[in-house]
Amino acid sequence: MDVCEHCGSVFSKRDYGSTTSLYRSDTVSERNNWWNFGCCGSGNKADNDLVVISATNVSVEGKYQSRKTIQFDMDATFNERLPSINASKPLGSILKSREKKGIHETKLGQIVPPSRSLKILIVFPTVDQTGETISKAAEKLCFEITSSNSDLTALEEYQQKLHDLVVIDTRVSKALNYDTLCRSIRNTKGNHHTVIVAIVKKSAFEKDDNTIVSLLDSGFNRCMVETTNIITCVNEMILLKHSDVRPLANQATTQGLYSALDKCKDVVIVTDDTYKLQYINRACEKQLGIRQDEALGKTLQDQILFDPIQASTIGSSLLRAKEWYGTVTLKKKPLDSVVAACKAVPFACAGRIPTHFIMVFDLNPSDNLNMLAQSRGSIHSIRRGSTDVRSISSDFLRRTSLAKLNALPIEAPITKVVGLIDQARENANQNPSVVQLLDKVEDILKSCELYSTHVKEDLRIRSDEPVVSDLITALLSKQPAPTLSGSSRRSSNDSSVFRQSRSGILKVPVAIRDLLENCLAWEFDIFRLEEITKHRPLQYLGMTLFNHFEVASVLNCDEKTLFNWLTVIEANYHTENTYHNSTHAADVMQATAGFLEKERMKSIMEQLDEATTLIAAAAHDLDHPGKSSAFLANSDSHLAILYNDVTVLESHHAALTFKLTLGDERINIFKNLDRETYKMARSNVVDMILATEMTKHFEHLAKFVNVFCTKSSSSDLDSDVNEYPPLLSVPENVTLVKRMMIKCADVSNPTRPLRLCVEWARRITEEYFHQTDEEKNKGLPVVMPMFDRSSCSIPKSQIGFVDYIINDMFEAWNAFIDMPELLTYMRQNYIRWKELDEQGHTTLAEIQRLQATPMMTPMFPPRPPKSD
Repeated sequence: MDVCEHCGSVFSKRDYGSTTSLYRSDTVSERNNWWNFGCCGSGNKADNDLVVISATNVSVEGKYQSRKTIQFDMDATFNERLPSINASKPLGSILKSREKKGIHETKLGQIVPPSRSLKILIVFPTVDQTGETISKAAEKLCFEITSSNSDLTALEEYQQKLHDLVVIDTRVSKALNYDTLCRSIRNTKGNHHTVIVAIVKKSAFEKDDNTIVSLLDSGFNRCMVETTNIITCVNEMILLKHSDVRPLANQATTQGLYSALDKCKDVVIVTDDTYKLQYINRACEKQLGIRQDEALGKTLQDQILFDPIQASTIGSSLLRAKEWYGTVTLKKKPLDSVVAACKAVPFACAGRIPTHFIMVFDLNPSDNLNMLAQSRGSIHSIRRGSTDVRSISSDFLRRTSLAKLNALPIEAPITKVVGLIDQARENANQNPSVVQLLDKVEDILKSCELYSTHVKEDLRIRSDEPVVSDLITALLSKQPAPTLSGSSRRSSNDSSVFRQSRSGILKVPVAIRDLLENCLAWEFDIFRLEEITKHRPLQYLGMTLFNHFEVASVLNCDEKTLFNWLTVIEANYHTENTYHNSTHAADVMQATAGFLEKERMKSIMEQLDEATTLIAAAAHDLDHPGKSSAFLANSDSHLAILYNDVTVLESHHAALTFKLTLGDERINIFKNLDRETYKMARSNVVDMILATEMTKHFEHLAKFVNVFCTKSSSSDLDSDVNEYPPLLSVPENVTLVKRMMIKCADVSNPTRPLRLCVEWARRITEEYFHQTDEEKNKGLPVVMPMFDRSSCSIPKSQIGFVDYIINDMFEAWNAFIDMPELLTYMRQNYIRWKELDEQGHTTLAEIQRLQATPMMTPMFPPRPPKSD
């Protein structure tokens, strides 16, 4: 307990809720000036307001001084702690704070609302204690006050001054037509910054009726309970100022941005994340001939873009929160089109995932080339010799794909050469003979082996994440390899032996048979099949797919031989591998079968092609040791010595496949083929298995893009699928398609549904961890040091894998095969990996915990067993 030295009163410091001393000396002055906190019993006033006496107003010797009237600061906030008591300047009460910018005082760029006193309109039919309290609170906050007692005069006052805050008494409906008044204010031009508050009785918040909802529907922003407490009312006013008035004022400033957009010459379009138009400026209406009221709510593909493929190309970057630069073909009424340079930017108005896309189109052809020459996803030039819009769109697809390859930190000579040819063709567009020569040069280059890639010396995979750099460099690093000749393809008349399949020999359990009914769906649950087959999914899935594609008839063998072959092949996969096991082989086989079912593939693939593709998929990782080729070379493995450190694993997979197959008549699925057919089948299988080597990834991708995304090829591909276009009748081109098909199937994990994608990511990461552990234990060079189980970020590794390997390859593959679900799942999974990375879920243990959450539920839940 303490005793006041001025009045002798006994008090406790704790009674006043303050941790500061009740008496503090003026630190600025050496004199003993004191201030009194109001506990002294010598005060005479009856009110209980908190009193703060400034040291400058206190006489020497600490003499008590009467309380002072407190002035309220209009910028008072309660989101800060009370300021420290300072004897050198006047102190404020709980309603006083320092004049400082609050955390909610945001601005949009350099545009800020006007700085002035807020104007308030108080509308009460009869002034009672509640109305007086509101007026006093507004006066203390230095608002500019206007009062009215009728709806008509209130509307006139508002139309003259356009108040920031309007407070209307809605407690008695007969006294004031508040609903009409509110709606009239909302219909007044320039009202978008005004906050309208309804004063209601306390019972309005206690009853379960539509009172509050009806007021909000009329146009009120908020409802406030009647009160006669000045402090409560001031607090409510401060909350209104910070939570309602200021945000609306900031929002009103955006009208200036809309005015600027309407005055600019470029076409500006804003869509949501599903490409539905939400805004187009006047330049868009004028230059493209569309009206805003007709376009809003419709999709970008329907109203703006001539080629829907362009939307997916742009979206592949925007959905990953990346800007996109390039050229697009726009619709122009009536029945016309125009090529424009485009810059597309993603925007997130809530969270981190893009919610809107902003697109700026420059229709000035003189500026297009300059813009594109500096952009990452752009083309180098635009062919002008044709007015065929389809040709322009197809040319855009090829050039955009090649430009993406140019932008990667990996280069192929062919990519540079084609870019230079395009530039020369652009400069020579007035000379048809030169253009023809350049086209001929490009055709010759397509048939030459000029697609070998290497990491650029001056870039070396520029990535901010070491785990990404480790992964990509390890996948692409290689030793010089001998050139493999392309496999040939014969006509349908002599490619295989056709016989009817003899099905029904093997009995399959009911649960497995029910699950395999969906075996061609892209969402097929391979892990459920692994579980119910006791880690033998390849036998059952492989046999189902072989029967579906009539492989027994094509190879002229019985189903028992096929099943025996699958059994032996599966037995030579290592079950201890977390990733490279028979489940992965079955998954690749299932993906390959899904591709073969597409109309594009049916039109070009013969039955022998289908059979050998499935065989190659089943055996493509046969006897995989769970370690990379670099590990085998560093550890002097007998396989690395056997294959001279060149394409070690893929060569072993292909060689062992034929060693096992030809070594036992009971599993020799090729024994009934004639010599020429066998040679063709063997060539196909070996070529596709070798194509899965990641060191040749960009070689295959660059050639595929250059061959199948040219202007001429795209127009051929749009023909009837039952016809053989000239481009696809070339054996080397069909071989290229098969290589790309098995490559996509081999790394299709990021394009599967999220639950499957995450499980595959967990498995491959665990296998990489095992390799790093063994390299450290044996003192070998660590191929991927960032794949250390103590520090590796799984989301970052998956994000980098999609960015550098998956995205461009599957965009090109989808453009050829037309399978949009690949890109849909890939983008959804990419965004989810981004979220997990931002949330800090990076370790293997955290990913495993997430797999138990509802988002990882199976696509096809197990069916209950059928009763026989």
